[in-house]
Amino acid sequence: MNKQSKLSELKRLQTKVDLIRSELQISVPGKILSFHTVDASADDRILVEADGFGGATTRMIEGNYPIDFCTKYEKHFRSEKAAELAAEHLLKHQLKCV
Repeated sequence: MNKQSKLSELKRLQTKVDLIRSELQISVPGKILSFHTVDASADDRILVEADGFGGATTRMIEGNYPIDFCTKYEKHFRSEKAAELAAEHLLKHQLKCV
């Protein structure tokens, strides 16, 4: 299989993958589903990033995401919804502590 054939096959498979994700209502890998500032005076942020398979990771970071940051908290969830709910809970908890 030459390069052009492989590229054509890759495009065909990507179209199929995109259709399946659409039918399952899940996001593409790496998509930021939510991004919250915890406190305007601090560099803390809470974000949810999709894994492309229906799950997502909730992170609390400090710094300039995505270039220069430190991860303070990270947990993967089996569903995007669960990760977003966890982010909301974390955000409420952090705001009470500020």
